[in-house]
Amino acid sequence: MPQSDKTLIQQAQAGNRTAFARLYERYYQPVYTRIYYRVVDQATAEDLTAKVFVQMVEKIDRFHDRGHPFLAWLHTITRHILVDYYRLVEHDAQVPLDEQLTSTGDNPVSFTELRLATDCLERAMHQLTDIQQEVIIGKFMEERTNSELAALLGKNEGSIKSLQHRALDTLRRMIMKEGCYEA
Repeated sequence: MPQSDKTLIQQAQAGNRTAFARLYERYYQPVYTRIYYRVVDQATAEDLTAKVFVQMVEKIDRFHDRGHPFLAWLHTITRHILVDYYRLVEHDAQVPLDEQLTSTGDNPVSFTELRLATDCLERAMHQLTDIQQEVIIGKFMEERTNSELAALLGKNEGSIKSLQHRALDTLRRMIMKEGCYEA
């Protein structure tokens, strides 16, 4: 049976490197996924994810168990790092052509259509509030339940449902406005 977060956190706060490594292994993927869907660039997502875990190590002594999941604390660090990232980097909305096109032999027309649809969805996602983006990413990319999202985001399940509904409605309107998908 894996060690509980509480035990690992206490050990990490005492300086146990193995505990830090276990927390990293346990939470790398959810943190990376959250960042990746915000920056849509693998190398940048990996760099920012590393920064989250550096801050986890530096600030673990400030973590106090208040009944919220440890991942919620990591998501707070993630939000701050993303804010800093967007402040410092002038984000270009254009995504470079994927290098996999030439290596995989994909049909260029299909690849281009998929890339255009993905770009449209990315632009629409940026029209959502930060909390709406977190709900959509958590719900559909990370496949979390409403109760899991509520615990992670410090909201009740009704708020999560409402945020999801408003976010999907905004996405639908933005996609229709952009004319990205055929009906």
